[in-house]
Amino acid sequence: MTDGKGKPARPGVPVDLEKGLRMVLAPNPSPMTLHGTNTYLLGHGRVAVIDPGPDDPAHLQGILGALRKGDSISHILVTHAHLDHAPLARRLATLTGAPVLAFGDAVAGRSEAMKLLAASEAIGGGEGVDHRFSPDIRLADADRIRGDDWELEAIHTPGHFSSHLAFRWGKVVFSGDHVMGWSSSLVSPPDGDMGAYMRSLDRLDAVRAARLYPGHGAPVASPADRIAFLARHRRGREAEILAALARSASDARALARQIYRDTPPHLLAAASRNVFAHLLDLTERELVRPTGPASFTARYSLA
Repeated sequence: MTDGKGKPARPGVPVDLEKGLRMVLAPNPSPMTLHGTNTYLLGHGRVAVIDPGPDDPAHLQGILGALRKGDSISHILVTHAHLDHAPLARRLATLTGAPVLAFGDAVAGRSEAMKLLAASEAIGGGEGVDHRFSPDIRLADADRIRGDDWELEAIHTPGHFSSHLAFRWGKVVFSGDHVMGWSSSLVSPPDGDMGAYMRSLDRLDAVRAARLYPGHGAPVASPADRIAFLARHRRGREAEILAALARSASDARALARQIYRDTPPHLLAAASRNVFAHLLDLTERELVRPTGPASFTARYSLA
């Protein structure tokens, strides 16, 4: 994300993206968040805040400082309950009186299969989840939220996270972590679900947005092209997994080491979770089978 003059956005300094829309970058850069979380402020008068971000006092001041004369925060919308998106919501709500809106808490929207996996001690997962998060108002798919000069439509896009929402504003979509331009999304069971992720790509593609504003990184100027690339990327990983299992049975970690050859060592743990998500999806489709109950440490073979 740039400041409009081609320079990288600076944490706490508001950036005007288009009429009625500003962004404040949170000071939480990392390999998983790029430069940090994008917090969006939409509208004039009664303003919506989308993804307030981490519970950081400096970022809170950055959001409040981005308000203009006559503005007040009327809605706080959260795409999903990861620690880089949700924790500041409650503090911001307490200060402003605005309600927090989201699909649900950290486990809302999980499939029955993921609920069973979450109950298993062997499953692992839960990376970076804000388990304390709970919205004041729960949004369902296709719900509409209105301010003085804006209207948003909630789009349930599970996959990266079971309760993940995108928000359509006219011809653009705030896509959270579901579609980003700089990286593919982590899909880590039981919070993530690869089958749901692929279906949500199709759902978002059908919106035919002119532009996406993601949770991290720059706007996506060609959503259809990016969504098609991400779908091909995931199908390619699936094909690599099946080819590797055709040679010998293996587990998620060993498969990740074989497939993600160019990935830095410190990112292989996340890559292993992506592979695990593929293995669960392939198991559901009866293309592979685990030795014993499905788990992160199980060995898998072709069915």
